[in-house]
Amino acid sequence: MALPKLDVPIYETTLISTGKLVRFRPFLVKEQKLFLMASQSNDNNEVINSIKQVLSNCIMDDINIELIPAFDLEHLFIQLRARSVSEIVQLRYNCNNIVKDEKEEDKICGGIVKIDVNLLEIKPTKNLDHSNNIKITENLGIVMNYPNFNILNKLNNKDELEMLDIIVDCIDYIYDKDQLYYSKDTDRKEMVTFIEDMQQSDLVKIQNFFETMPKITKDLEFHCPKCNYTETMNIEGIQNFFG
Repeated sequence: MALPKLDVPIYETTLISTGKLVRFRPFLVKEQKLFLMASQSNDNNEVINSIKQVLSNCIMDDINIELIPAFDLEHLFIQLRARSVSEIVQLRYNCNNIVKDEKEEDKICGGIVKIDVNLLEIKPTKNLDHSNNIKITENLGIVMNYPNFNILNKLNNKDELEMLDIIVDCIDYIYDKDQLYYSKDTDRKEMVTFIEDMQQSDLVKIQNFFETMPKITKDLEFHCPKCNYTETMNIEGIQNFFG
């Protein structure tokens, strides 16, 4: 005789990039095990791959986790973690405030500060001036795709040469008054040459797209009971919301 099926609740959230409604179920014991094994490996890539796998398992709508913007992936996982385990996570930080010891010499405080964060209160920041449609001239412009997690990692570790590749990776299409030139249908060398032939002021407009795109971030009040140091600190990125 077959065992009874366990009922699993269904939750909803929306993608930041499109406003599309997404349904998901909490992750199960088998998926929790997958995530815990990855997190214990101290391999950041393995952790991210496990997060993608868990999201793919739990999302009930047709979404390609590999292609969605990084901030959508982060938002989805935070929502999933809140609904699967607990809305509250406790973060631990070491106080790096400089204090005087008994010999009046400088030393790092080192006090441990615990901060409770409600994951459901974390909202993406949205810059009102942000747009993925970048006007180069009156009749010429570029429409950008948001970077997925793989591209975002390159962006966070970029140098000047890699930045051109990252820009090309994120171009959806170039347009003028007569035609659309889709990146997927255009030779990559042509795309690189197009970017290299821009003026510096045009490149700044593209860089502003990356700097102002939505982010998963939260301000936390940090107070060390050991040395009484207080500050407001900002945390950003999925890895910083989980201990």
